[in-house]
Amino acid sequence: MQVQLSRAERQMMAAENEVGADFKSNPRVSTLAYFGTELRIKREEAGLSQGALAERLFCDRSLVSRVESAERVPTEEFAQRCDEVLGTGGSFQRLWPIVIQHAYPDWFRPFVELEQDATEIWNFENQVIPGLLQSEEYARALFAAARLPNTDELVAARMTRQDILGRNNRARLWIVIDENVLRRAVGGPALMARQLRVLLDAAEDSRTIVQVVPYEVGAHASMAGAFAGLTMDAGADVVYVDGRARGHVTAAPEHVADYRYAYDLLRADALSPKASLSMIAAAAKELSP
Repeated sequence: MQVQLSRAERQMMAAENEVGADFKSNPRVSTLAYFGTELRIKREEAGLSQGALAERLFCDRSLVSRVESAERVPTEEFAQRCDEVLGTGGSFQRLWPIVIQHAYPDWFRPFVELEQDATEIWNFENQVIPGLLQSEEYARALFAAARLPNTDELVAARMTRQDILGRNNRARLWIVIDENVLRRAVGGPALMARQLRVLLDAAEDSRTIVQVVPYEVGAHASMAGAFAGLTMDAGADVVYVDGRARGHVTAAPEHVADYRYAYDLLRADALSPKASLSMIAAAAKELSP
């Protein structure tokens, strides 16, 4: 069955096709901002406050507020519930794929979806704080340094991914970082100090383990770059391997096993969790004004 788009949706897609990257670089007409604006308009037309809508959507008022202000990427379920509650005839569900198309690269989207159902997430980073533990200001500084045109959408998408850490049944998170991550003052010393304290706070959760591979180790098992793996309760485990232009996701058993072995070697070379947190705390203190 062919899906019929509304006039506003057709106009938005036509504008995007016409101006390409410039469309996505303008937060006033980005797909994420468009979704949020439409949600606010429909909510107000229904005579509902953000809190009242949140109650009907079975979510927090802050989520409605952040979606409306383009600070969070809506889930497909959120879009579906908005249509049901606001009686919009499926318009938010039709907009949702367009939003997702620009929030996450197509090659990373499968990993984000699988991340929702993982029982364990294991991640190695040698340059930056892992995305799941980045503060918003740290993430924004990273994207700004890369001069990416759709920084606002990318930051919102990264913050949205972190919502999985608030679940009661969330996955165990095991992070290994190179000491180099602590020494690179992304966004300046003060911002980096705040980010390191975010990392320390995250490690207070018993389901999160953070380890640091110190400089004194020298060469280690993954000098080539960052990667992340997902242990799944059902289905094959997967690995995401980072790249400059694009990364890739693989579920090939031999590749997953290879990266899991490399990860075990990294954990063996890393400081203990307790010693790692002491190093992070010391680094934060050195950077603090």
